[in-house]
Amino acid sequence: MADHVVERPEYAGDFEGTVRVEYTPHPDDGVADPGEVVWTWVPFEENDGRGKDRPVLVVAVEPRGTYLAVQLTSKDHDGQGDFVSVGAGGWDGEHRPSWVNLDRVIRVHEGGMRREAAALPREPFERVTGRLQQRYGWR
Repeated sequence: MADHVVERPEYAGDFEGTVRVEYTPHPDDGVADPGEVVWTWVPFEENDGRGKDRPVLVVAVEPRGTYLAVQLTSKDHDGQGDFVSVGAGGWDGEHRPSWVNLDRVIRVHEGGMRREAAALPREPFERVTGRLQQRYGWR
């Protein structure tokens, strides 16, 4: 799926706070679970109302029914920013290696997810959430 720029000003904002994370993917049940990669609209960091449709890793579900996710990228950032390698998977049609960007935790509404793409294996999920726990003080 090609990335494209879209206007979408109703974004609820980046997440700040603490949460409990748990690996619970069930890719066939039609609901996004922690450990699954889904596609959703992600605003640009400039927060100017523009963004792209991108794959994100769901890391937690908030009690109010929103999901917390971190963005995936196939671009190697060569030490710039806080990225964790998660390998290749079905979320990328070319099966390129991917990295998770830990610099932002985004809030995703259930209706804003485009499709379920794949479940990340437990080991890379735990590496990602371990780094999120260190960085943000999550449990």
